Amino acid sequence: MIYATLCRNLYDRVSHKRMELRETTRPPHNERSDVATVNGDGFMNAPTDRADLIELLSRYADIADLKEFTELPGLVFTDPLTLDFESVADIPPMTTPLDDYLEIIRASFAPFTATHHAITGHVIGIDGDRATIHAHVRAEHWLSEEFTGGGPNRWLVVGFYDNEAVRTADGWRLDRVKLTATYQENAHLSGAALAAGQAR
Repeated sequence: MIYATLCRNLYDRVSHKRMELRETTRPPHNERSDVATVNGDGFMNAPTDRADLIELLSRYADIADLKEFTELPGLVFTDPLTLDFESVADIPPMTTPLDDYLEIIRASFAPFTATHHAITGHVIGIDGDRATIHAHVRAEHWLSEEFTGGGPNRWLVVGFYDNEAVRTADGWRLDRVKLTATYQENAHLSGAALAAGQAR
């Protein structure tokens, strides 16, 4: 109990000093801005840019999870864009017009009754109008029983993204997407979904 009280007092004291420091060093409201600062690695770190880039990946996930292939892609990607899904699709990286990519993913995701992409642990580097985004992903895809024959219906992919983004006149856009899968379950369902999508 004494130890807990000491820890609490120490925490309160440190917090109080931090509050005092913030009050004495905080610039007037009309002088504050979101201008980026340069860290020791030479990267620009603006809180607004970081928030925008995290939201960009959230929108990226929504394209598949909401099956929204009309307005969202233009808010997420450049045209053209480079894709690297070699770790799951066994095809080399490619640069493709956005419309061609949308046609492919619209057909590929149609057979899934639901998908869920949880993207976390964003590590962002910003250099002027370019940015890199490293993030962990857990992607789950549930396939209709129509295509599973009573077997497992969930394709799980765990891994990480190493994406690149460019600042445009309309905001940040992904111009390169790279997925590295470190673990999969029921990967054969990917082929079943692709065949079903092509048959539609």
